[in-house]
Amino acid sequence: MDSTAHQGAYDRGSTIFSPDGRLYQVEYAREAVDRGAPSVGVVADDCTVLAARKRVRSPLLEPTSVEKVHAVDDQLAIASAGHAADARQLVDVARRASQHHRLRYDEQIGVETLAKRLADHVQERTQNGGSRPYGAALLVGGADPIGGATRPRLFEVDPSGTPYGWNATAVGDGANDVRRFFEAQFADGDEDRDRDRDRDGSGRRWAIETALEGLEATTGDDLEPETLEVRTIDSRDGVEALSSARIGDALAEIGS
Repeated sequence: MDSTAHQGAYDRGSTIFSPDGRLYQVEYAREAVDRGAPSVGVVADDCTVLAARKRVRSPLLEPTSVEKVHAVDDQLAIASAGHAADARQLVDVARRASQHHRLRYDEQIGVETLAKRLADHVQERTQNGGSRPYGAALLVGGADPIGGATRPRLFEVDPSGTPYGWNATAVGDGANDVRRFFEAQFADGDEDRDRDRDRDGSGRRWAIETALEGLEATTGDDLEPETLEVRTIDSRDGVEALSSARIGDALAEIGS
C-alpha cells in the first residue's frame, strides 16, 4: 500500500488515530483556520483588545455584514478565524454558556472558564463519530475579577479543543508572522507601553495600535478602516466597538 492510500484510510474518520498518533481531520481543520482572514488579541494593563481583518470579496458586499468579533457578555468578546459558519455556531455556544452561568450564579462567567467550556465542546468533535471538527479557532477576551481587582485576559481555543492563555496572539492567515511581531513588542518591555499610554494612564491606545500593527503584518496592502473590526473590553466600559473614524485615527498614528 502506498503512502497516499495509507493516509487515506485514516482520512475517512475524524476519530481514528493514524499509526503515528495523528488525527488528520483535526489537522485539516487547522488548515481551514490558516486560510481564514486573521484575528488578533492583545492584553494591556487595563483592557483586552480584539481586532480582525475582514475579506470583502466584492464591492457589492456590505462590509458591516461580515462579523469577525462578537460580543458575548458585558465584559466578554470573541474573535474568530476560519469557517465563518462554524465560528458563528461556537459563538452561540459561548453565549448560551454565559447566559446559563449568569442565571445560575448571578455573575458573569470567567474568561478562562468560558474558554475551557468551549474547548470541551470543540474537543468532543474529535472523539465522537458522525461529526467533523470545527474549522474555526477562537480568541476569547475579557476582564476577570481576580484577588479583588479586575484583570484583562486572553485565551485561544484551537480546533483540537485545547485552550491556551496569551498576552498577545493571532489566529488565521499569517498568524505566525503576527506572533513574531508581538514577541518583539513584548520583548521591548514596558517602555513603549508607557510612552503610548493615553492621557488618563490607560494602555488602551498602545494595545489598539499594537493589534493593528500586527494585522498590518498579514498583508502587503494598506489597511482600510472599513475592512477592520476592533473591540476593546475592560471593567469600566465593557465591550466597546471602535468606529471606522477611530480606527482610521489609530491607523494614521501607526502610519498605515
